[in-house]
Amino acid sequence: MAFLKTVLSIGNGIGIPGLEKREMKTSGDDLVQAPLDRASAVRANIKKFYIYVVLLVIVIIFSVVKLGQVQMFGRGHFLSPDSIIVLLRAAVPILTLSGAFTLLMISGHIDLSVGSAMSLTAVVFALMVREGFSLLPALVLALIVGIAMGFLNGLLVVKMRITPVIGTLVTLNLFKGIALLIVPAGLSAIKSSVEKPMPAWINNYARKDVFLGLPWAFYVALAVIAMLIILQRKTILGKYAAAIGGNRTAAELSGINVVKMAWILYIIVGFFAAAAGIARASYMSLGDPLSGDGMELDNIIAVLLGGTAFAGGEGSVPKTIVGALIIICVTTGLMTVIPAFWQTVAKGGVLLFAVVLNHVLVREKVRF
Repeated sequence: MAFLKTVLSIGNGIGIPGLEKREMKTSGDDLVQAPLDRASAVRANIKKFYIYVVLLVIVIIFSVVKLGQVQMFGRGHFLSPDSIIVLLRAAVPILTLSGAFTLLMISGHIDLSVGSAMSLTAVVFALMVREGFSLLPALVLALIVGIAMGFLNGLLVVKMRITPVIGTLVTLNLFKGIALLIVPAGLSAIKSSVEKPMPAWINNYARKDVFLGLPWAFYVALAVIAMLIILQRKTILGKYAAAIGGNRTAAELSGINVVKMAWILYIIVGFFAAAAGIARASYMSLGDPLSGDGMELDNIIAVLLGGTAFAGGEGSVPKTIVGALIIICVTTGLMTVIPAFWQTVAKGGVLLFAVVLNHVLVREKVRF
């Protein structure tokens, strides 16, 4: 031991590299690392809570705007019980779909056809109901249509390796075209007529009050959200989705069946797009081939606002749900203050804000 101390002292004296005192180096690193740790902590807290602050600010802004001129707000106030019920009813489709959309984007994929899938399912469901199908077979067949659409998207994107944007853009037009073909010539939607009236029960799912003025469709959406949160946090599928989005090659080398997992996620999105389409058809008592237009944009905005990395690997279903509520508040609130043709511009501004905010908060995930 005495010999070792002698060697170290000689080495320090003549400046041999690597024999310097470790205490000096460590103390220097600590001085540099401390500000970095504080900056990282601040950044982490911003990422954790900013979405709730944004929702609160939007609610406050629209709460001070006069809403009495809009018939849907019965008491003329954004936070009145009647207004909240209206907002939550309107939020059912996006609440039903956005959680599954989040898992898909966490895996590094995207589906631009969800709006058209919703429309096609709404048309199919309304057509079967009008033709005399009872609720259960109409519901099951409509959901099977959704699964088939998700399967097709998975086939194109995952199996055939077509770029997700291109592949789902193709199916967007395909599903919309089929929905328009199903509607009889001269009509704008599948709806009640003298010859073939819609049964009264079609409204029960999305309009009939069950509890606190809200219908079954809303509570089904809550159950879907809870299930998808558990799916993301507690199951292999949720963990594999993050692994695939984080690094597809590493996921494959670690033994994950990337094709199978991503294909399942596309099928799940198709299924819940169909569920959202059924809710929309039930609420409107008709099957409108354009009823899902813009839903893909709303979901993308909600997911990005919730902090999901566009390149995948990171995201949160609960925060996406908050982002979806922000979209509903903005969309509904804008109806009260600006003309209809400016609302699309405003929504584009919200998308720009979401993209920039997402880039700032998760820029380490952006790939070039």
